Amino acid sequence: MKIDKVEILHADAGWRPWSFVKITTNDGLIGWSECTDSHGSPLGMEGVVKDLSPLLVGQDPGKIERLCSDMHARTRQSPGSVIQKAIGGIENALWDIKAKALGVPVYELFGGPVREKIPLYWSHCGTSRVRAWDLVKKPAIRSLEDVKAFGAEVCASGYKALKTNIAILGENPHVFMPGFFKSPGGPELNADRGILAAVDRWVGALRDAVGGQIDIALDLNFNFKTEGYIKIGRALEQYNLLWLEIDSYDSEALRQIKDSVRTPVASCENLYGLRQYRPFFVSHAMDIASIDVIWNGFSGSRKIADMAELYEMNVCPHNYNGHLSTFISMQFCALVPNLRFAEIDVDDVPWRDELFTHSPEVENGYLNVPTRSGWGADVNEKTLAKHKWPR
Repeated sequence: MKIDKVEILHADAGWRPWSFVKITTNDGLIGWSECTDSHGSPLGMEGVVKDLSPLLVGQDPGKIERLCSDMHARTRQSPGSVIQKAIGGIENALWDIKAKALGVPVYELFGGPVREKIPLYWSHCGTSRVRAWDLVKKPAIRSLEDVKAFGAEVCASGYKALKTNIAILGENPHVFMPGFFKSPGGPELNADRGILAAVDRWVGALRDAVGGQIDIALDLNFNFKTEGYIKIGRALEQYNLLWLEIDSYDSEALRQIKDSVRTPVASCENLYGLRQYRPFFVSHAMDIASIDVIWNGFSGSRKIADMAELYEMNVCPHNYNGHLSTFISMQFCALVPNLRFAEIDVDDVPWRDELFTHSPEVENGYLNVPTRSGWGADVNEKTLAKHKWPR
C-alpha cells in the first residue's frame, strides 16, 4: 500500500472554517483528520500540506514515525505554528489509515483504552449564543434574564461542568476577545474597572443560573497581561471556579499568576511539542496541561501527556471544532491515565452532524468511546461540497 494523494479541504462552519486532511492510498483506503486553525491561517496550512506532499506520495503510509521525522526535518527552520498544525493533520490521517487497514480503533495501536466513557464539559457555554446565536439557531443571550433562562437548559443537559469566555451584555452584546483582535481592548490588553465589573456580572449570572452543582471554568485566552489575570483571578474567587484558563508563552509569568490566585490554572493549548511544554512542566506553571491533539499529532500528544504525568499533572484536550476533532481527541482521552476533563462544543452550526459519517454518542455528560476502526468517523464530502470554504 502506497500514498497516492494528500489533500486539505475546508468547510465554512459559520464564524470560522474547519479544515480536514484527506490521504488516499493506491488501493482506495482513505485516511481523514481534522486540523482546523480558526484564528489563524487555513490557507497557510493548505500551502504547507502542498509543500510536504512530495515527501509522502509513493511512500508506505504505515511508516508514520519515519514520515513524521522526514516532515520535521524538511521544516526544521520553521518549527511550530501552521507548520506543526499541518504535520499534525497529516500524521493523524496516517494513523486513521493504519488503524482502518488493521480493522481497529486508533487507540488499540497504543495499548488500548483505560476508560470507555469520557467526562465532558460544555465549551463556549453561553458565549456561542452571544456572538453566533443566529448561526447556531438557538435563542440569543443579550441580557441577564436570558442567562437565567439559558441556565435551566444547562442544568437539564446532563453536563456536570461548563466553560465560558467573557461575554459583555447590554446595548452591544459581544464576546470580549482583544487578544485575537476580535473586540476592542487591544493592543494594550489592560483589565480596567469596566472589564472587571463586566466579567464579574457575567460569571455571577452564570453561577446564579446553574446553581452550585455545575462547575464553571473561565477561559481568559490571550486577553490580558499578567497583572490583569491576577486581578480577575482574585475577583472571581467567590464563585469557586473549576479553573481559570490562561494563554501564555512565558512559564515564569504563568507561575506568578498561579501563585497569586487560589483558583486552579489550566494552560498550554497553544504550545507544540515536548520542547515548548518542558519549561511549563519544570516550573509547575499550571495545574492542568491543555493539549491540542489535532495540532500536536496523536503520538506527540501522548508524549506530552506522559511528561505531564511525571510532574503529577493532569491533562485535558483542546477541542472546539467538528466531530472528527472530537473523535480524535476522545481517543486520546481514552488512552491517557492522567485525564482531568474533555472539551466539547454543544452549540454549533445545525448541519454539523451531516458533515460526518458518525456523531459523538453523549449520555448524561459522558461520551461513549467508539469501537469503529480508525477514528470512528469520516468526512461526508457531499455535505462538505455544499459548505465549501472559501465560498
